[in-house]
Amino acid sequence: MSIFIRNIYYLCRVMENFVVSARKYRPATFASVVGQRHITSTLKNAIERGQLAHAYLFCGPRGVGKTTCARIFAKAINCLNPQSGEACNECESCRSFNEGRSLNVHELDAASNNSVDDIRNLIEQVRIIPQQGRYSVFVIDEVHMLSSAAFNAFLKTLEEPPKHAIFVLATTEKHKIIPTILSRCQIYDFNRIRVEDGVEYLRYIATKEGVEADDEALNLIAHKADGGMRDALSMFDKAVSFCGAKLNYKDVASTLNVLDYDTYFKATDLLLAGNYVDVLMLFDEVLSKGFSPQVFISGLNAHMRDLLMAKGPAVSLVEFTGTLVKRYKAQAAACNELFLFNSIALLTEADGKIRQSSNQRLLVELGLMKIAGLGQKKNDEVASLSLDELETLTFATNFALADLVAVAPQPQQPVVPQPVPQPAPAPQPVQQVVTPTPAPAPQSVEMASVAAESVETKPGMRRAQRRQTSSSVSINGLLNGDALTATELAEQEAAKSEQIYIDPSCQEKISLKRDAIIERIKRERPRISVAFLNFSVEGNVVRMAVPSRELHDEIMYERSDLQRIIAEVSGVKGLIEITVDVNEQIKASRPITLEDRLKHLIAKNERLVQMLDVLKLDAE
Repeated sequence: MSIFIRNIYYLCRVMENFVVSARKYRPATFASVVGQRHITSTLKNAIERGQLAHAYLFCGPRGVGKTTCARIFAKAINCLNPQSGEACNECESCRSFNEGRSLNVHELDAASNNSVDDIRNLIEQVRIIPQQGRYSVFVIDEVHMLSSAAFNAFLKTLEEPPKHAIFVLATTEKHKIIPTILSRCQIYDFNRIRVEDGVEYLRYIATKEGVEADDEALNLIAHKADGGMRDALSMFDKAVSFCGAKLNYKDVASTLNVLDYDTYFKATDLLLAGNYVDVLMLFDEVLSKGFSPQVFISGLNAHMRDLLMAKGPAVSLVEFTGTLVKRYKAQAAACNELFLFNSIALLTEADGKIRQSSNQRLLVELGLMKIAGLGQKKNDEVASLSLDELETLTFATNFALADLVAVAPQPQQPVVPQPVPQPAPAPQPVQQVVTPTPAPAPQSVEMASVAAESVETKPGMRRAQRRQTSSSVSINGLLNGDALTATELAEQEAAKSEQIYIDPSCQEKISLKRDAIIERIKRERPRISVAFLNFSVEGNVVRMAVPSRELHDEIMYERSDLQRIIAEVSGVKGLIEITVDVNEQIKASRPITLEDRLKHLIAKNERLVQMLDVLKLDAE
């Protein structure tokens, strides 16, 4: 009850004369500008040394202080007693500026005054000498909104204005300003305000307003603002209106309609434990709160990235402060780097496909189940696996796995590898090592089988690769130090390579039966026969180009049957590979104009010319 009364009292007090924080706490000096020290220091030095340009261009994202710095600069250069580049706020010029009655500062909104007539009026004002102070400062906001004619009318005045005139142009889209304007200005690029700076300034305002706020709530506001202080202050006012004099993390997250960090921390813990059921239940709770699947998956992807950064010296790239940094470091310590690499790869792939997916929920759930398949136990064991097994678990990521492989212990006793289900159509023999006294091992799950269930095999993946990734050494043998020796591994690799037979005369046989192959494919696969009209053969590789991704996918779907057809017609005994390239420049050759059509018909039947002469017909 006491908290309720305190909140009512606070709201009644602020409603008497409420001014939004973005205006109430707008910086009045260069020192109070947040996160733009490189610009404020340069402007202060220029004022102190008297090295003022006639035109400045302030560009950067919204809400980072462009117009604010322009006003502070205008007040400082007209101050009668400047102190280290700062206005004194005591002379008549500073007082008139603070009270809004200064005649030396002119602001123009180019978004609504973007015509040639507006620029002509501005040029007329430029000629007037200031009655008080030394300079007339013209601040043109959103200058990129000026029309081309207005830009051209403004060029001469901007290049050679009167000595008392200084122009400050502000824009959020520098690329829309013509180069002739850019060449006449000193350009200052404003940065996005860092989360740390935003949290510090929000904490200062909360103290001034008598609002109690925890670090996580302020971090959430600063992150949501995405580098804009004006947006952060607007969110702060909104949160205060909802929560009253005390801002806590849960209420602020509910007010701003964002997913809290606890959701991502909990989801990561469940994924590490391999508990995909609870992860899917958590995802269902997120959807029931009104969040889209894309918001969840992009947020989880950013969370995994921050965990990866928090594992080493790159922790400075994690834009968090206070207790959140400690939480990220603690969870990052429990994560394996390979787990984070693969998770980011899977989430990034799903995030790219989710916009075109007809079932976004199923796409996200599939990605979550794949990540849960990695599991914390498998992450702990991955340091003892061989390089081939790590490549099986890599999900086609391009990371240097050699840096992640731990040195395997010296083998004490060879072990019989467990047979693994082969993904290839035909079963392949598995090499086994005969041991005199095999040691009993506890029942466990093969890492390679788990990876094979999780990997999305690409259509164009070579059969040799599928054979290589399908065989592996059991985890029990590796953990017990019963790994194979280097000689035995080399013998196994040699045996695998011998299993892949390539017909030495494959190219000659296919070339001789080229027409028969095309006719067979036209008869049995007419939809994709057009792709084989211009195929080429290099060794045992049949290469072709298609004009669309759809045709590529259809060919790869029929890949096994096409290999069988080619082998039967040409008599090739061995492996045949099919490679399909997508070239959108390929177009079917057909006559377009009337003249082209006539030439096309005459080329097929020359007697058509005689018929046209007899009937006295023209091309039309």
